[in-house]
Order: sequence, then C-alpha cells, then structure tokens
Amino acid sequence: MNASIATPWLSSQANQDPTAATGRPLRWGFVSTGNIAATVAKDLALLADAELHAVSSRQQLAAEAFAKKAGFATAYGDDGGVPGYQRLLADPLVDVVYIATPHAQHFEIASAALRAGKHVLCEKALTINAREAAELVALAGELKLFLMEAVWSRFLPSMQRMFGIAASGELGQIQWVSADIGFPAPADSTSRLWNINDGGGALLDMTVYPLLWALGTLGFPQSVSALGTLTENGVDAQNALTLGYESGAQAQLTSSLLAHGPKTCTVAGSLGYLQATGSTNNPRELNIQIGWDTQRTEQFETGHGYTYELREVTRCIQQGLLESPVMPLEDSLNVMRLFDGVRSQLGIRYPNDAR
Repeated sequence: MNASIATPWLSSQANQDPTAATGRPLRWGFVSTGNIAATVAKDLALLADAELHAVSSRQQLAAEAFAKKAGFATAYGDDGGVPGYQRLLADPLVDVVYIATPHAQHFEIASAALRAGKHVLCEKALTINAREAAELVALAGELKLFLMEAVWSRFLPSMQRMFGIAASGELGQIQWVSADIGFPAPADSTSRLWNINDGGGALLDMTVYPLLWALGTLGFPQSVSALGTLTENGVDAQNALTLGYESGAQAQLTSSLLAHGPKTCTVAGSLGYLQATGSTNNPRELNIQIGWDTQRTEQFETGHGYTYELREVTRCIQQGLLESPVMPLEDSLNVMRLFDGVRSQLGIRYPNDAR
C-alpha cells in the first residue's frame, strides 16, 4: 500500500450543527433491530431532514416493536418466505438504507439494496474481505448510487481536530502512534462477536477504531505485523498490530475481547505529542504537549456522536455525490486489504472467503 496524507480526512462540516437541514428530506430504511441500530436511530431522529420510514427484521413483531419505540412509520418482517429486508428494499419510499446486521451479511444485503436502487450506509466492517468490498464498490459505481462504510468516529469533531493537529505540523514529524481498545466480552458461542459464521472476532468489530489513529495521522502503512489469540472456532479474541512506514514511523495497535483496556491513544511527533484517554472511538478530551513546557487541553461534547456521520451521508446524497470525500471508498477497500493480510498472518478464515 502507498502512504496517504491525512488532510483528505478533514471535513468542512465538522464544526457545524449536524442536526440542521442541508437539503431535501431523505427517507431511511433500517435493516436490523439490534442495539447499534437503536442508538443510530435516536441520533438520526435529530436530523431535521431525515424521515424514519421503515425497519426490517426476521420477525414481524420484533420489527413492529422497534418501529414503535424508535418512531419508524413502517415495519417489515419475513413473510411467505420473503425476508423482511427484501420487503423493505421493495418499498419505493425508501431512499437510503442503513445496514447493521452481522458482518457476514453485509455484502448480500448491501448488494441487494443497491440493485433495488437504494443508497447505502453499511456498518463497519464494510464486508468480510477485500474481494467482497471491491465487488460492492464496483456495483455502486455501475448503478451510480451512494455507498459508505459507517466508520462514525471519523466524523466526530474531536477526531477531526486530532487529524487537523497532526496534519498542521504542530507536533512536528509524526514518529509513532499507539492506541488500544478492549473489554471482556461474555463467552457466548451464539454471539456475533464469537461466531465465525458472522465474521466474529476483535479484528472486524473493533480494530477499525485504534487503526483510525494511525491512518488519520500517518496514512496507510508499507508493512503490517500481526499477533493474535484465536478461539477454538477460529476467531481472534485479541490482536496486536505493528504498522511500519517508509519514513521510519511506527504504530502499535491493540484490540481485545478478553480484557479491559485503558483506551489510551497517543500521537507522538518530533515537537510534541497529543493524547486522549478514556475513549478510543469517541474522545471527549485531547491533551496536547509541545516541547517540555507548553501544554493545553481541548474538550468536546459529542453525545452518541452518530449525527455527524449521518449528516455526511445526507449531505452527499442531497448533492448527488456517489461517495464521501471524508470517507472515500478507496480507504474502505484499503482497510479490507489490510485486514485480509492480518487474517492471513493469524490464520483466520471465514466461510464467506470460500464464496
């Protein structure tokens, strides 16, 4: 991979009110009734130009319960052998679909949504592997529909500020980055976090967050070295990545489903460093140290923070863009290529890989 620069990650919308309308209202359909879908729906309801139109689930009653609680107008469950999500995609009133199913289902559902003429926001990881991602990106381009991976942290004012400080040269030449994320996930073979068929493991579910700190400051690496702890069914319970760059810079990233982590993130340069503690994916405070004596703290109020991502999707679709300039599809492709390389080193193989 070729190193990229950090400045394209910067959004001109980062400090604007994400709830304010930017154009015609869009009607949303949600494929999932899980926890993340419920959280995102609450933030979507804050947008002045968003309509919560439809939600789908395998069970009609589950879809109806979610719709009633979240404020969606229509609910679709499986009916007569037709999956609920296909019934939702057949709804002509749906403009854009948000997909929050387990990773292994992303490619199938996102492909179907695009073929149904819907714009797509798909939860990370975009797909299981780079081959699926490349096919999905090509399909969206062919059909001239918007597609974006839902890496919500990338749009947060605090993360945007971190990218900006690193790109400004205030820290000097960035020499190393470290970031971690972790929590002990309950052992449950039926949980998507541990299920090989769902694309379980720390890598696809969590590593995107510490990876953001490296990619947003140093770009994509020239080398990746990976260590991991695999479960009996072949998913990674935790992983540690070392990224290497032509400049000599390095990044150390840790993700774990076994242990609580301090969630400490550091960007260290020749003139100073930046550090956030307490949250890798939604930092509320950035501590900047320049030299030995100059120090300042910048604080941010972000709430759940999904409104910034949802505003970007809405703005792009309203303006006729096929991808976000802040979250370009090439970045999603390169992340999936990086993850494919990590999985090869760790010996992780998902059923989707045989497709």
